Amino acid sequence: MRIAAIDWAMAETAIALGAPVTALAELRAFRRAAPQLDTTSATDLGLRGAPNLEALSLIGADLILSSNYYAFVEPQLARIAPVFSRAIYVPGHEPFPRVMTLLDGLGARLGVPDHAAHTRAGYEASFARLAAQARPFARRDLLLIQIGDARHMRVFGHDSLFGGAVTALGLRNAWGDGTRFAFAAPVPITHLARFAQTALVIVGDVPHQARRALSRGALWNSLPQVRAGRVHHLPEFSAFGAIPSALAFATALVAALEQQA
Repeated sequence: MRIAAIDWAMAETAIALGAPVTALAELRAFRRAAPQLDTTSATDLGLRGAPNLEALSLIGADLILSSNYYAFVEPQLARIAPVFSRAIYVPGHEPFPRVMTLLDGLGARLGVPDHAAHTRAGYEASFARLAAQARPFARRDLLLIQIGDARHMRVFGHDSLFGGAVTALGLRNAWGDGTRFAFAAPVPITHLARFAQTALVIVGDVPHQARRALSRGALWNSLPQVRAGRVHHLPEFSAFGAIPSALAFATALVAALEQQA
């Protein structure tokens, strides 16, 4: 079956099930966010919000994977091939359970329900093993952030993929305030002073200018988390991915916590 994916969480799920994705929107960016997933045979379909319909037609896809994000273009997609779509990221709802059950739903659509159940069991076992490793850190509150510039950040809440992974590990996300859509942004970096007892988890690269400014900034260097060395830097992961990205994030987080234990 030739599968094309507009949505990244859908693409991740298909690859996790062993179904190669023939075409994928924003392929280069996907490879940066999910380098552990094999997309060597995939063709780029352009932007997720405006996929190249001509290229999609030429590929001869048997199935197109989409989500609630791209409902506006689904009538056009459906004229090319059948569309499988699910609401994955919905404001106020935790995506982690949704991406886990997506394995079952897509597995049924692909005609491999038993394989999907086995795959899901494997991910659940992996999270259980990581949760056991993370048990010594269960009392440590974490604040999950991405640095935008020297003055602003985005903070990932409980309704984010990363927040769900933290909960699955038995750890605590300190951000209890609301988010606009899985994360709150822009949030002034001065807010970090309100979370003096937390460990900071920075996800993704810090922009060069921001890194220079923070290293010299009195505010950043006076933060209790920074002075105490409770800052963990993780690589980039897809904040709107699926269970493979959640597991990759969780694996890196546990490794970082153990390294600084």
